[in-house]
Amino acid sequence: MNPQRLLPAALLLFAATPVLAVDDEASAICAEAEERYVELYNQPSSAVEDAEVVLMYKYNFCPAQLTVTAGTTVRWVNVDKRTSHSVLLKDGSEPESDRLFPEEEVDMTFLIPGPQDYLCGPHWETQNMIGMITVEP
Repeated sequence: MNPQRLLPAALLLFAATPVLAVDDEASAICAEAEERYVELYNQPSSAVEDAEVVLMYKYNFCPAQLTVTAGTTVRWVNVDKRTSHSVLLKDGSEPESDRLFPEEEVDMTFLIPGPQDYLCGPHWETQNMIGMITVEP
């Protein structure tokens, strides 16, 4: 086999590895967040019937990206043990939520189709705590 042909493939694989590591880390953090939710509420977050749940844990939104239909309520729940978070829509259409301390939550209902970037007011710059809701008609 020609080593010159293997080099580009090896470089591509090496370049992709950090992205996979980040995705694996985020997946592990979100799995921990779900375990914490179950511990606190005695049910999985998917069992909530009146809202789509986004967990706030270890400076992450879980899931970081969510697609919903117009009229859906999204509930952010802080499952961290000590850290407070907030929810701030980047377009400024809603005021920033109060700080959510552990086991607190905030709901927002999305009516207008399109992408809606949001962030944690205290942690978006230092911890890159950013998410996106895509609202479909």
